[in-house]
Amino acid sequence: MTTEETSSEVTTTGPTAGSPAGSPAPSRRSLIGWGGAGLALGAVAAGGTVAALRTGEDAVPIADSGAAVAFHGAHQAGIATAVQDRLHFAAFDVTTTDRAELVQLLKDWTAAAALMTAGRPVGEGAYGGLAEAPPDDTGEALGLKPSRLTLTIGFGASLFAKGRFGLDAKRPDALVDIEKFPGDNLDASRSGGDLCVQACADDPQVAVHAIRNLARIGMGKTAIRWSQLGFGKTSSTTPDAQTPRNMMGFKDGTRNIAGTDAPDLAKHVWVGEKDGAKDGSAWMTGGSYLMARRIRMHIETWDRTSLQEQEDVFGRDKGEGAPVGKAKERDEPFLKAMKPTAHVRLAHPDSNHGVKILRRGYSFTDGTDGLGRLDAGLFFLAYQRDVRKGFIPLQRSLARNDALNEYIQHVGSALFAVPPGVRDKGDWWGRALFS
Repeated sequence: MTTEETSSEVTTTGPTAGSPAGSPAPSRRSLIGWGGAGLALGAVAAGGTVAALRTGEDAVPIADSGAAVAFHGAHQAGIATAVQDRLHFAAFDVTTTDRAELVQLLKDWTAAAALMTAGRPVGEGAYGGLAEAPPDDTGEALGLKPSRLTLTIGFGASLFAKGRFGLDAKRPDALVDIEKFPGDNLDASRSGGDLCVQACADDPQVAVHAIRNLARIGMGKTAIRWSQLGFGKTSSTTPDAQTPRNMMGFKDGTRNIAGTDAPDLAKHVWVGEKDGAKDGSAWMTGGSYLMARRIRMHIETWDRTSLQEQEDVFGRDKGEGAPVGKAKERDEPFLKAMKPTAHVRLAHPDSNHGVKILRRGYSFTDGTDGLGRLDAGLFFLAYQRDVRKGFIPLQRSLARNDALNEYIQHVGSALFAVPPGVRDKGDWWGRALFS
């Protein structure tokens, strides 16, 4: 699953969905990064699609401003937020067996996340404290802007195992054990996890700094199980933005739910009040479910494939991105004009009873595999209200029939329950789950 017809990636819907923060007090680091100049963060206009930071009469698009994204809100930032350019994703194993220690860790992580997303150092900062003690912040983001950093946490099924933290009765029915699909070659060392944190930013160092600090704070209580760096977002963030291309050279993310489309977000992305009424997961109201898949692309094979076959595989032309028989990328596709195995045709909502998911995928390149082949592909991230109605039926269809399967293989997999947002300074990640 790699392309646009299943995706519903969106821009922010307002302050509660990860919009720019409203003029946080300048921190020591932000003063360094901005040279002490005063800044006023622009408000999100029309659902964030034209959000800007203003200095005098000039307006700078948020993506170019390094602005902060609000941490507090009804939903976690990093889901419906306008997609940033860089990713550092980490899955953690919880090593402590003490529930109280885990709760305190989540509180400490929340406090650190609120500071880092605002462009501030953690605790007392990277210097100036006791010379005999390690500093509270690792320091590599000193002088850098917030870069629209968002941090999004999720809980894996293993965290709810009976006998661990007393959470087994609160495991949502939707947090299922994902089946093995045809063609999967999953690496256990790149799958699963008790917790995950998705760090997205426009500066890779800001994203890496965030995960590094959370890992440091969690030392002795958690350990990183696996992680993934990503670049070049693989879905467009606004309807009028240029659609990005994936590692196969095709435009990805053409058909997305608009950031202003609250009904579609409520229908396909956010968990509703009634969803958890029967299984004890009312704590998930306002949250979502994250499906993460590491998809290896057989780049060398693809690069030797004829242009016609490449276009037939996707069901779009490579230059404009127009669907078969159409002239423009955003023309409504005529699915029957495509080959029955075309990716776009199989993944389109009309072929899947209207199913839509919200994608935040990134490309990755992790060197070579020892045989001279590029270890590259798509780190697929998709948010949805229920994977049993979203990712799972879509992937069943694609795994059976998609012509793209000749050129890709799913090698990592993890599902996480992503709780609602942190409402205010007294709230913390997962509070309702542990209450």
